Amino acid sequence: MTFELLGQDASSRARLGTVHTAHGDIQTPVFMPVGTQATVKAVSPDELREIGAEVILGNTYHLNIRPGTDIIREAGGLHRFMSWDRSILTDSGGYQVFSLSKLRQVGPDGVTFQSHVDGSTLFLGPREAMAIQRDFGSDIVMVFDECTPYPATHEEAQESLGLTMRWAETCREQKRAPGQLVFGIVQGGLHRDLRETSLNHLIELDFDGIALGGLSVGEPERDMMTVLDWLAPELPPEKPHYLMGVGTPRQLVAAVARGVDMFDCVLPTRVGRNGSAYTATGTIPIKAGRFKRDFGPIDENCRCQVCRNFTRAYIRHLLNVNEILGLRLMTMHNLAFYLNLMADLRQHLRQGTFREFHDAFMAADPPD
Repeated sequence: MTFELLGQDASSRARLGTVHTAHGDIQTPVFMPVGTQATVKAVSPDELREIGAEVILGNTYHLNIRPGTDIIREAGGLHRFMSWDRSILTDSGGYQVFSLSKLRQVGPDGVTFQSHVDGSTLFLGPREAMAIQRDFGSDIVMVFDECTPYPATHEEAQESLGLTMRWAETCREQKRAPGQLVFGIVQGGLHRDLRETSLNHLIELDFDGIALGGLSVGEPERDMMTVLDWLAPELPPEKPHYLMGVGTPRQLVAAVARGVDMFDCVLPTRVGRNGSAYTATGTIPIKAGRFKRDFGPIDENCRCQVCRNFTRAYIRHLLNVNEILGLRLMTMHNLAFYLNLMADLRQHLRQGTFREFHDAFMAADPPD
């Protein structure tokens, strides 16, 4: 059994559950730190374990180029290569190929594109993406898809979805590493009929989980939530639901209320490296001059080790003199904030107080 449903909020579609993988259980709702290059930027595996990360992401496209699939295979797989003994989810590389729109040529069997590193010609399709992820030995692998751009006409989204659906069928047929789970990806842009067609196709293929892709690609937040509202009643309750590449804390809380179990996003690490910290009331620019003599923690309500031991003034100083520790402390705080937010959501789901928490959080962190 891949997913175990442990509880359901009475006032929404929010769920408490467990995803069972070959490297341990993942408690949901869960946020997954992004480790594109076989590392979550600025933090070590031990630090990730300390702040409660149960699963992290790797990137098929980037790791296949550097260091190369052969190196990771010789190392004994991605877990051993990066010294991470908990779960790993690897994306298929479809989004990265999508981002190389000026350097790619899409065909029925995959995509020919130029490497962003040295310009060499490469090919990636469903068979190749699944073979790479099999060599990585990741616990959860994603099918190879084409990420529908925003905006896209119905005709453009339909043509793209046709490729994604055929590629999903091919991915379903490929061999897996022992215990490896495969998630299908719903595409279709902002077109309800295409989204529902995509979801029904994946349900028929009976993947281990359902991912919602093609969101957080430039569309307004209200459109993202509209797509979730369309799909939420149709998502299979016995499978985990994964919203890819999302998002801000308020988007996570809103999506949990719509039945989403799993999230990933680069925001906590990227925003931290750029000098801003997440709090329950939004982000604060720690580099700003008003914090020069502020000897309080980043967030008085945060229980992470950064807020227990360091002040805004000190972290601001580190950032302004370009000390690496400043980037590390900001990254650790932001990741801890996201992981603690998920832990709080799980606790409120256990206690039956999710609705009260949801409403208070959304009121405290209004949209930009």
